[in-house]
Amino acid sequence: MSSPYRIRVVGDPVLRQRADEVTDIDERLVRLCSDMLATMYEAPGLGLAAPQVGIQKRFFVYDLGAGDGGQVLINPVITEGDGEWEYHEGCLSVPGLSFDIVRPKRVHVTGTDLDGNEVDFEADELFSRLIQHELDHLDGVLLLERLDDEQRRDAKRQLRQRVMDAPEPTSTRGPFLGLR
Repeated sequence: MSSPYRIRVVGDPVLRQRADEVTDIDERLVRLCSDMLATMYEAPGLGLAAPQVGIQKRFFVYDLGAGDGGQVLINPVITEGDGEWEYHEGCLSVPGLSFDIVRPKRVHVTGTDLDGNEVDFEADELFSRLIQHELDHLDGVLLLERLDDEQRRDAKRQLRQRVMDAPEPTSTRGPFLGLR
């Protein structure tokens, strides 16, 4: 089975735009979240923000593998964070590259779940990092912007090399076929 969506990769302008608030939670959004979870699992990844599949809305899906299944967080806001935690972080929209990035260890988050209920919770370590990473996507920020100057130069060099080494596209799926 192929993914319902193509994950957008670095270079796609949709990844650089701030997403709009979700105003309606309806059947269409529920189906969209289900399709995004299928795409995320196939990738595979821990989280997937709507802009990563070309949808400019403020929500993301995730599954940390804790047995809770796929979850959705709509219009998330980090109200506070503390501590520091360095972790090797990758991104489905920057395939094949990962970096040690320092982010707050703990965050306090508010938002809405897929049933329309307000949520308010603390997240720590990996869960905290996932929320911060996906929220960056909702704000049009890629993890490349979280790198120091040397890491960023190295990442851009690697990405340029991949584009130059990519085979010529043999289909009309889009300009990012060679980066997948």
